[in-house]
Amino acid sequence: MGYGNNQVLDKEPNSIKLKYVKLGYHYLISNAMYLFLVPLTLALAYNLSVEDFIHLFDHLKLNLVIVILCTMLTVISATLYFMSRPRQVYLLNFACYKPDSSNLCTRKTFIQQTRLVKDFTEESLAFQKKILERSGYGEKTYASKAHLEIPMFDLSVKAARKEAEQVMFGAIDELLAKTGVMSNDIGILIVNCSLFNPTPSLSAMVMNRYKLRGNIASYNLSGMGCSAGLISIDLAKRLLQVRPNTYALVVSMESLTLNGYVGNSRSMLIPNCLFRMGAAAVLLSNRSSDRRHSKYQLVHTLRTHKGADDKGYHCVFQKEDPDKRLGVALSKDLLAVAGEALKNNITTLGPLVLPISEQILFLVNLIARKILKMKMKQYVPDFKLAFEHFCIHAGGRAVLDELEKNLQLSEWHMEPSRMTLYRFGNTSSSSLWYELAYMEAKGRIKKGDRAWQIGFGSGFKCNSAVWRALRTIDLANEKNNPWMGEIDHFPVHVPEVSPIDF
Repeated sequence: MGYGNNQVLDKEPNSIKLKYVKLGYHYLISNAMYLFLVPLTLALAYNLSVEDFIHLFDHLKLNLVIVILCTMLTVISATLYFMSRPRQVYLLNFACYKPDSSNLCTRKTFIQQTRLVKDFTEESLAFQKKILERSGYGEKTYASKAHLEIPMFDLSVKAARKEAEQVMFGAIDELLAKTGVMSNDIGILIVNCSLFNPTPSLSAMVMNRYKLRGNIASYNLSGMGCSAGLISIDLAKRLLQVRPNTYALVVSMESLTLNGYVGNSRSMLIPNCLFRMGAAAVLLSNRSSDRRHSKYQLVHTLRTHKGADDKGYHCVFQKEDPDKRLGVALSKDLLAVAGEALKNNITTLGPLVLPISEQILFLVNLIARKILKMKMKQYVPDFKLAFEHFCIHAGGRAVLDELEKNLQLSEWHMEPSRMTLYRFGNTSSSSLWYELAYMEAKGRIKKGDRAWQIGFGSGFKCNSAVWRALRTIDLANEKNNPWMGEIDHFPVHVPEVSPIDF
């Protein structure tokens, strides 16, 4: 035992030295241009006399026409460049819906309500209890009232509409109150919900409630899973590029009422245990005058789709079980597919966001492995050099564990995702915004900080959005943050297994 401890202690100094060597290398490469130009400029200035400057000025006077033409060409080129640039997209604010206590669903309540469904066998009930004990969930997640009522339960379209109205309108009301934007100023509306798709659509429900203008560009995205929130952001960005001086309202939600599975197929029972109630509303703008009022600027969006691969296409699949009961099945290949999708996504994203020092290391490693055929591990770029904050979809504990390992993130970086999973559960596409709200409530967001949102969803899809903070977020000036009043209680320790006494 003592020998093992000595080995660990012996290795620690080397790892610390390696860390500082890499940090020094990063700063050296990142500032190489300045380190080269500053001495060169000083050397030139030292060797030039006053007479040299006078001679240069006289030469310019003799070639005044050329100087004027060059200046005009520069001004015209700069004007054309700025006019042809894509419009900047700003996030004015966002709101996450926090249900009241009537929707509270403790783990014991979940098991109790599940037992009221007579279709479940004892083995299925024990399996769901086991999943929940290892889920990383706390005692304050929320569920729809249809799933909490006794006797169980009103599985009607009317009840599902009521749930959708509750979460969507709750989030939008808070958002409009925060921003002060009038509903008739909104020119783009995008609502995403994967499994509940009524007629008229959810976007039409929003149109009717807030009396939005008739020429609004309205979209309703369905069947796109937990990554649909970032797909909506990407769609809004593209629309804002071609529609000047307007606002885009994005609403991300999922409906639980009609989507509970009441069979005994284990792969289809897992979503029953994981999904919880929640929604988020986001207001984007392309007006340059809104920059000073906005929280974030959208820097990049990137979408990766693995639908051409059969494993990716079938790993999250809505279907009927052998008893013709509808549900969503999760494949055992899910983590492997998610890892491959993430790899493809960050391979494209990396050159856009990583410092040149990391890109050089990645390129050298690639050449050594692929061309020189050297046996060495693939180099994983340090994305902590590109981003200060990470919002990883709180889809489940196993997904978070896998990404923490693959991206080499610390507990501090994973805290927003793990605490969101603990406090609110998997709220599908809106979970990323509860995580960003957690960072704001903790006072982590400083001006200039970069945040990376990563979403995964059926199809299979991995999507990214990169934001830059335009100002330091002060919780004292914030309204209706879902973590207000309880943020000081977090983070909490979440055990690997938390037994449910029932």
